[in-house]
Amino acid sequence: MQKQIARIEITGAIAGPTRKRVLEALKTIEDRRFPALLLRIDSPGGTVGDSHEIYSALKRLRDKIKIIASFGNISASGGVYIGMGAEHIMANPGTITGSIGVILRGNNLERLLEKVGVSFKVIKSGPYKDILAFDRELTDPEKDILQELIDTTYQQFVQTVAEGRNLAIETVRSFADGRIFTGQQALELGIVDRLGTEADARRWAAELVGLDPEKTRCHTFEERKPLLSRLLSGGQQSLLCRQGLPGLAAGADWLEFEMSTAGLPLWLYRP
Repeated sequence: MQKQIARIEITGAIAGPTRKRVLEALKTIEDRRFPALLLRIDSPGGTVGDSHEIYSALKRLRDKIKIIASFGNISASGGVYIGMGAEHIMANPGTITGSIGVILRGNNLERLLEKVGVSFKVIKSGPYKDILAFDRELTDPEKDILQELIDTTYQQFVQTVAEGRNLAIETVRSFADGRIFTGQQALELGIVDRLGTEADARRWAAELVGLDPEKTRCHTFEERKPLLSRLLSGGQQSLLCRQGLPGLAAGADWLEFEMSTAGLPLWLYRP
């Protein structure tokens, strides 16, 4: 058995690349027989499917090792869902968490297209094949279909939180209305077990598996990028910082996520 604790960090919006990296890391952690996993979550959430796959993998691994989730600055919506795969959860008192719910977003550019004289001719196999098309308003039947989709996904979220935290479904529903709350409030609601830092969570994980909490260190599973990509990324980040635009790259990543997930149900905190 390893004398180290495994550590995975989930940051930013959760989508395909995050899912792939985390699932690969979880398989390695199982194969190398780490006694415990520290899961650091600093994410506003993300796509439903990717969040659920990570949660399911954590739940399976939890039968073999101890898993402690540490909520960082923000662990909301899909971040909470993933956290339900851990046996224990710790958050900072000021962590932004909650936002339990589902959102589906589309764009209606009909009026803009009319101004520039652009229209689309659509041939479709059924009345709902172009649901959420950006060049027209939703019809009432389409709204009903999408609302049913959202309601079903929401029920799945509520059920998972209720089971993961040993709470009644109606109790979860009472605060699962999209609101956000602090780590302190989450403790009072039963969403987290303790308040503390990531270091406190690491010591807790060590204690649970009989390791020295003061000496045990973490082996972090990070995303490995090709050398050229790392060099270019570092150079671009340095250039952006010199130009006073350190957040531009992160903004571009977020914009890409927004565009690629239009029309998908999301477990995502939207401030």
